[in-house]
Amino acid sequence: MKSIIGIDIGGSKTAVVEGTFDGQILNRSEIPTSATVPFEQTLPILASAVRKTLQQAESSGNQVAAISVSIGGPIDISEGVVHEPPHLSGWHGVRLRDRLQEQFPSLPVHIEHDGNAGALAEFYFGVGREIERLQHLIFLTLGTGLGAGIIVNGRILHGASDTAGEVGRLIVSSATNAGPWESFSSGVGMVRLASEMFSSRWTSNTPVHELIEAVLRCDKDATAVAHAVGQWLGRGLALLVDTLNPEFIVLGTLGVVLGEHLLAPAREMLSDLALPRAVAACKIVPTTFGKQIGDVASLMAAYNDQQIKGCKQK
Repeated sequence: MKSIIGIDIGGSKTAVVEGTFDGQILNRSEIPTSATVPFEQTLPILASAVRKTLQQAESSGNQVAAISVSIGGPIDISEGVVHEPPHLSGWHGVRLRDRLQEQFPSLPVHIEHDGNAGALAEFYFGVGREIERLQHLIFLTLGTGLGAGIIVNGRILHGASDTAGEVGRLIVSSATNAGPWESFSSGVGMVRLASEMFSSRWTSNTPVHELIEAVLRCDKDATAVAHAVGQWLGRGLALLVDTLNPEFIVLGTLGVVLGEHLLAPAREMLSDLALPRAVAACKIVPTTFGKQIGDVASLMAAYNDQQIKGCKQK
């Protein structure tokens, strides 16, 4: 069986997986990203994890066809260059594809923005498998930060400089210095709102997982914070729905873990602000893959590349 080595690079952890050409995860390991450490110090650790996964694939009789990377932007996708992602300060200017290609010269290396990769995962193997002729989809990472992958007319939208989907920068408040959408609707935004709404209880240094755990316990204050995050989420969704008229907006991490605590106020705000016809055509749902979305998304740079699609096996 032919397979793909996927690398999902986040700000705190990196997952290395082996997956099939139909989106099934066969093996998985995880290493710290060490985001502030210079990339050259991280590369040997990353390469070792990839080699271990390659050995596991070979021992299972699988033939690895490519290495596929999902990473937050901004990046130059065609050149595989990481520019200045705010969550990876030690990786700025890294020619990631070339450096991995040097380590694994027998395998093609493909790079994709993590928002785009999430959108492709849903399009090919998530909601796209359930909806005949799905053409228009937006995936929101909705984790520590906020980015998007946008599929229009059945194709991923990269834009002129590979920066399409940087929706976290959208301005959704008219208040002076209020900040972009990401500063309200993300893990960082949730902490910010909590510290402003309940300053005697939470600060700007509160770990977001503490807030999430409190919401899931139905803590009154934390639930109020989640409701506020959801309302801000809905404001941004209204801009996307009116502009792009998608069939689905699929939400990543926070949409999965907070569920209706976040989705209900988001949908209500969306209905209040966006064109009714566009709202009626769009479903707002958490990712099909739950917490595994990053693993499946990591395979998509290779899967979506026309040069190796002929390798796909059922």
